[in-house]
Amino acid sequence: MTALKGILRVGRDVLLIALSTVALGEVGLRIYNSIDPLPIFYSGNPDRFRGKPFAPFWNFHLNSRGFNDVEFSAHKTPGTIRILGIGDSFAFGVVPYEYNYLTLVEQYLKQSGHNVELINMGIPSIGPKEYLSLLVNEGFALEPDRVLLSFSIGSAFSESRRRKLLDYSYVASLITYVVERWRIFEGPISVGTYNDNAPTFTDDAYLKLELKRSTIFVRNRPFAGRFAEAMSYISEIKRLCDSRDISLTIVLIPDEMQVSKPLQTRVVVASGLPPASFDFTLPNRLLRARFEELKIDYIDLTTEFSNQSINDRLYRPNDSHWNIAGNELAARLILQHVSAQLRPVDKSHVRFTPKNGHWPDRRLNSSGQDFIKILRGWSTNYPSWEFWPHPPSRRLREQTLGDPLRLINAAPRSRGSTPGRHGRSST
Repeated sequence: MTALKGILRVGRDVLLIALSTVALGEVGLRIYNSIDPLPIFYSGNPDRFRGKPFAPFWNFHLNSRGFNDVEFSAHKTPGTIRILGIGDSFAFGVVPYEYNYLTLVEQYLKQSGHNVELINMGIPSIGPKEYLSLLVNEGFALEPDRVLLSFSIGSAFSESRRRKLLDYSYVASLITYVVERWRIFEGPISVGTYNDNAPTFTDDAYLKLELKRSTIFVRNRPFAGRFAEAMSYISEIKRLCDSRDISLTIVLIPDEMQVSKPLQTRVVVASGLPPASFDFTLPNRLLRARFEELKIDYIDLTTEFSNQSINDRLYRPNDSHWNIAGNELAARLILQHVSAQLRPVDKSHVRFTPKNGHWPDRRLNSSGQDFIKILRGWSTNYPSWEFWPHPPSRRLREQTLGDPLRLINAAPRSRGSTPGRHGRSST
């Protein structure tokens, strides 16, 4: 009896110590997160995944707004054609800044004689709803002439991120993050020296990710609700751009399983469904039909990427994002499309050459990684570094980012607005 009481007493003390530790951990993490927000803790604000101003990214530093671009003025220089590049992690990029397709498009347009400024406003892990919010709250103030919207087929139709039970606990979120970090990630994303051939996820983790995304390609399993939701925001973007005489071009970015036959085979086998159940072009056809109905200019990269993927790898290993070669191909396809819509220039004196006089070197080496840096910044949703709330007008954005249409629909629409310039193209 005495021994049993002793065991119970020890168990009670251990339980009290554990509960006290968890409670102190919860309080400490919540206080820290309120001062320096981290992406590993749940937040309905898409700025959760926004880069911290001036944070390092490979051999580059983000600008003061947390974008993967150089500094830019809020006011456009007279005579300059300003293009806003809006999108998710594809636009932000996982390759070094100089190889990002938006960086290359701007560079090639300038080499062709166009006086352009392309601002990269990509934010990881955002979707059509946040594209609209970003454009309304920040983009229009930059006086753009054109919006170049990158629409990622694999992630743009993702279901709304519902808060899980573990998300309510900061301690549980931290433990989950650390476990997943070591279970599903293989290599560095933004630390050390960039290696174009280093895998990001393990084989199993990447297959599971692609299998989850494959539901939008299954026949007779409609995703009408997600498609309608995405198009409601896209159509509002079109309306707002037209009302301001701003051109809108949407770039349809294929998921790797759409262009890689080996990955398609792995996904089909893992799904347990017959191959005939899948139609890997279904979302593209639906989008193109809707874009033409709304007179939205677009470029679909799927066909060219499928053809090129037969001989070349265009995505990072076990990663749904483009490698250096993929970014280069995308830049050239977008360049052909956009330059044809800009004012013609005299090219007699223009010499078109790649950056620094040579094509991107794909033989980059890898190096060790700093675990503290990784633990500080990696997110289970998108691997990165450090994050920070957007500096100006935070209260206004928090009120409108949740439902951007609420603010837009409440405002009176302008009358007699001039329709925007539009067309359509499928490259």
